[in-house]
This record gives sequence, structure tokens and C-alpha cells, in this order.
Amino acid sequence: MTDPALASPPAADDEVPAFWRALGLPGLADVHVHFLPPRLMRRVWAYFDAAGPLVGTEWPIRYRWSDADRVAHLRRLGVVAFSALAYAHRPGMAVELNRWTLEFARDTPGCLPSATFFPEADAPSYVAAALAGGARVFKVHIQVGNFAPTDPALDQVWGMLSDAGVPVVVHAGHAPVGIAHTGPDPFAALLARHPRLPAVVAHLGAPDYREFLDLSETYEQVRLDTTMAFTPFLDRFAPFPRAELPRLRELGLAGKVLLGSDFPNIPYPYADQLTGLARLDLGDDWLRAVCWNNAAALFGLP
Repeated sequence: MTDPALASPPAADDEVPAFWRALGLPGLADVHVHFLPPRLMRRVWAYFDAAGPLVGTEWPIRYRWSDADRVAHLRRLGVVAFSALAYAHRPGMAVELNRWTLEFARDTPGCLPSATFFPEADAPSYVAAALAGGARVFKVHIQVGNFAPTDPALDQVWGMLSDAGVPVVVHAGHAPVGIAHTGPDPFAALLARHPRLPAVVAHLGAPDYREFLDLSETYEQVRLDTTMAFTPFLDRFAPFPRAELPRLRELGLAGKVLLGSDFPNIPYPYADQLTGLARLDLGDDWLRAVCWNNAAALFGLP
């Protein structure tokens, strides 16, 4: 039986602060936020505008704003801890991305120092440099990068993150468009090699929710983020199976489900993410865990 509901689903962004205040939280912690060098971000937006092959559907960007305006909006929402996830999609770009995202975090209170990597010979050296530079979360996008998570060039990197206990947000699922290297099987093969890897599976692993829930139950350090799940947009082509909600609740209360949004690259208001979670009726304790407590424990937030 869930606890009585205190927080009303926010109907619009200006209602978000009332949502987390009703839960008694200091704000929201969002582990799946993107900030990129402006030129690269414009290219990403253009790809979404064109509904490119890896997007596969109409996807109008809601928050096509400057970095400063987007940071200000997160502050208005009460997102007091957030990532700046960048992802390398080809060799030779991760070093500059890491320089930019780490500098952005230094200049932006509340931003978790974020970094990325790609399967290439110098990946261990620049990942070591990023860790030394304070990186607290990494991001890799298997779908966009089109590489196997078990690529030998990354074996040392996965081991480094396991040893350091620094989480990596991994887009490992097939949604919105799958490739040969996405899905639960390639990711399970990675975990078999690196069972202590602190991974956060983006989008709850959509659309293979059951299999990624299994992996989170099996591996102590595997977590899931809620990015886009339970919104009308994602429910059109990758709805979460209702029968798995009890497992999702248990994993959330066990510290294994974290709030993610994909801000700013979403085609709907930020509030939709929170409304979708609240309407699951999994209880306010679950909402507190997902929206703040689990990230606070993982990243040592005050």
C-alpha cells in the first residue's frame, strides 16, 4: 500500500516548485540534462528538426534557448542539481567536449562535472584526465556512436570507472530507433565483464523495460533513469508495462531509479516528466527517492 499522495502533478512548468515543496524536498536532482558547445547543440537540434534516421519521428525541440536562459529555467523549476551530458559520436572529439563540459560545470553552480568517451586508443588517458579534473558523471550514447559496449578499446575505461565508483549514463536501449549494438543483450555482455560498473541506464532501457529491470536487480551498481518515460510522447511508441510497476517501485525505494528529463531536447514541457511519474501512484516516498534522495546518495549532494 502506498502512502497518501501529497504532491499534485504539475500541469505546467510554473507549478513544478509546488510539486517538490509538497514532498518536502530541497529541489530536484536531474541526472539526464544536456549542455553542449553551442555549435554542436545547434547541429543536434537540426538533426531533430529533420527527424533524422536515429530519431524516426517528429521531434520539435521545446527549449531552444541559450545556455544562460536554460540554466535560469532550471533554477526557476527548482532543479538544483543537474548534469551537462555530452556524448562523442566519432573519434577525436571527446577531449574537447570534456574540456567544455568540465569548464561549464565549474562556472555553473549545481552542475555535476560531466564527461564522455568513445572507443579509441587514447580513451583511457583522457578519461583519466577527466577523472583527475573532477568528473563525477560520464555519458555514452551507444545508439548515436554506433559501437559495441564490449569494444576492446573501452575495456580499460569501464574498469577505471568501476574502480573510481563514478557513474556513467548509458543510452543502451533501442528507443527511439534501435541498432545492432543497442538493447539488453549487448549491455548484459558488458556487465558480465564489469559487474561493478556504476551504470545508469537512460530511459529505463526503453522499450525493453523488463530486461533492464532484470539487470538492475541482478547488478548492485546498475541504476535506471526515468528520462521521457511515462510522458504522452514516449508512451505512443514505447509504453511502460503496467505489470512491472511494482518492481519499478521497489527499485526506486532501493535507490536504483533516478529522475532524468533530457532537457532541453524534449518536445513537451519539463512538467510532463514529473506529471507522468506522479500519476503512477507509487507513493510520495517513491517520488522523494526518485526526484532527489537517490541522486543525493549517489553523488553526495547536501
